[in-house]
Amino acid sequence: MKKSTIRKKHYLLLILFVFSFQFLSSQFILDAEIRPRGEYRHGFHSLMPDSVDPATFISQRTRLNAFFNKEKVKVYISIQDVRVWGDVSQLNRGDVYGLAIHQAWGEFGIGQKFAIKAGRQELVYDDHRIFGSVGWAQQARSHDALLAKFFTGPWSVNLGLAYNQNGFATTGNDYTVPRNYKTIQYLWGNYKVKTVKVSLLFLNNGLQFIDPVDSDSNATRYSQTYGSYVKARLVKLLDLSAFVYYTGGKDGQNRSLSAYDVSLELLFKPDKAKWNVGIGFEILSGNDLDWNAGGDENKAFTPFYGTNHKFNGFMDYFYVGNHINSVGLVDIYLRGGFGVGKSKFLFMLHNFSSQGKMIVGSETESSQLGTEFDFVYMYKFNSTLNIKAGYSQMFASQSMGLIKTGNYENTNNWAWVMLTFKPQLFKHEYPTN
Repeated sequence: MKKSTIRKKHYLLLILFVFSFQFLSSQFILDAEIRPRGEYRHGFHSLMPDSVDPATFISQRTRLNAFFNKEKVKVYISIQDVRVWGDVSQLNRGDVYGLAIHQAWGEFGIGQKFAIKAGRQELVYDDHRIFGSVGWAQQARSHDALLAKFFTGPWSVNLGLAYNQNGFATTGNDYTVPRNYKTIQYLWGNYKVKTVKVSLLFLNNGLQFIDPVDSDSNATRYSQTYGSYVKARLVKLLDLSAFVYYTGGKDGQNRSLSAYDVSLELLFKPDKAKWNVGIGFEILSGNDLDWNAGGDENKAFTPFYGTNHKFNGFMDYFYVGNHINSVGLVDIYLRGGFGVGKSKFLFMLHNFSSQGKMIVGSETESSQLGTEFDFVYMYKFNSTLNIKAGYSQMFASQSMGLIKTGNYENTNNWAWVMLTFKPQLFKHEYPTN
């Protein structure tokens, strides 16, 4: 019997096992998500090369979620399948991506103010900049972590720990899974009073270094990121959100780090109006284009495990699997939105420039990278179905061609449409005694 078939049967038994607990629980909820999305990519993520065709495809995320809550014990399991339509034959015996556990965690309360949460889980804080769910990506992001939660009055405090290993090892602790940390420890605290929220974050981030020649040089290298996020209503019609983060310590290549990320946004949002307009900026420090990656101090900020698609334009030119240890970014933007009946419209205009110097040989080129326009339409059909569609265009400058592959003179645009079905399949609650 193939491993994929065995795995599917195990997942089915797991769901049936959790489902059986609904007869004993105070609450049991079973829901699903089916989310197909069609995309047209003509310069998405990077500049469109010459003499190639654009990409068009439909991807889909399918999830089955079970939530169990009894007294002070909570259990949540989310199983998902991610695929591109047609990536396997009609008579397939196995999938390219296959089923996976997106979340599987348990939580138990100790008294009224303390709880422990352990397992595979999404870590989401504040505006998603450092820790986010990456919900736009069909696979999304989750962590294998242990979380201690404390809450009292206006304060919420989380202490998170994670330690990763390749498998059931008998010797050694070197970690070789790509694009992942070896270990993290973080402390997050949030204070909320009336219309003001203030958060503090400290993250100790450990990245595994593997020496291809001398395994005795393998080591975990640590950086430290700390900062604050603020969201407040200044006056009746005006909201402010801002954050500042600094990273020191060492990067994965043992270079000294000194990097920062700062942002400020003002949003004019009348209480009963169906429209809003905002202006803001974000500055992420970077290196000069001629930076010596072999030994110089690294000044490029990395937003680590955030939902980066939410920031710096929807075409994902920056920090979505790219632009790491590069020239940084200065993003000045204008945003607006309004609603009509069940429809909502969102507009965003970004102006991008480099924070580091664009040095080529003995010349310093313009720091201007380009301008991006984003438009999104949303329609809520009912509580189960919503429809979204979007169009984005990048007007790239010549300097963008210095940091991205492709031709900046080509048309660079992206369009998409997405259906999200989220039915609640079953819900049962028992009255407490």
